[in-house]
Amino acid sequence: MDTDTHAGYSGTDGTLIFINYMYIYNVTVSIDPDVADEWLEWMQKEHIPEVLETGSFTGYGMLKILSTEEEEGITYSIQYKYANPEDYERYKKDHAPTLQKKASDRFGGKFVAFRTLLQIVS
Repeated sequence: MDTDTHAGYSGTDGTLIFINYMYIYNVTVSIDPDVADEWLEWMQKEHIPEVLETGSFTGYGMLKILSTEEEEGITYSIQYKYANPEDYERYKKDHAPTLQKKASDRFGGKFVAFRTLLQIVS
């Protein structure tokens, strides 16, 4: 198995399952409830497709966080999957500033976001 581009783990039936990513770029967003529905639709129809069109990520997942210590907004985790660090660095350098500005221009003051990079270990 090429550890730079694939991770594998045993499925529940004992088969080996391969996935085409080793890393996750996680963006956690807490959005004001007044604009949460509009933001969610924008994310799903515009922003996430634009991020994926950069070619830096192999896929994504979006999760709603059910409990947080701070209950001031509705919180989501968007997890973009990528195969190697160069893919993320290219995204960060060539695409992130423009895409993040679009979010700020549209929803500025209505959300907070923080980003983390994760590596799959098993």
